Amino acid sequence: MSEANPVERWQASLEEAGELTPEIVGAITRVHGDRGARAIEAVGENRVKSYRDFTIVVGYEDEYIVEDGGCTCKDSEYNLDADDPTEKCWHSLAVAIARRVGHVDYHDMWYSEVRELL
Repeated sequence: MSEANPVERWQASLEEAGELTPEIVGAITRVHGDRGARAIEAVGENRVKSYRDFTIVVGYEDEYIVEDGGCTCKDSEYNLDADDPTEKCWHSLAVAIARRVGHVDYHDMWYSEVRELL
């Protein structure tokens, strides 16, 4: 594991532990700063939701679709280097964390059906 990048290291530690320990929280916030802290907060507040078609993170102003590590938020679109694994928006980080600790709110319906109700 010594050759793994810092993102792979905290992800492997989180998968092994199955929960957010103080050490893992520290690693996430060291690597991702405020984005990591916001991601952890979103997981704790149960704002990562999975539907039949998408995984959604409920943000402060909207809901964002996270697919294959990418996100529909403006931070991902304009500010982050897609080739740098340490540069992820907090929505993508929240999904990565929630999946590893089993804290995703699953809904057996299509997200498009939910959006029609909003």
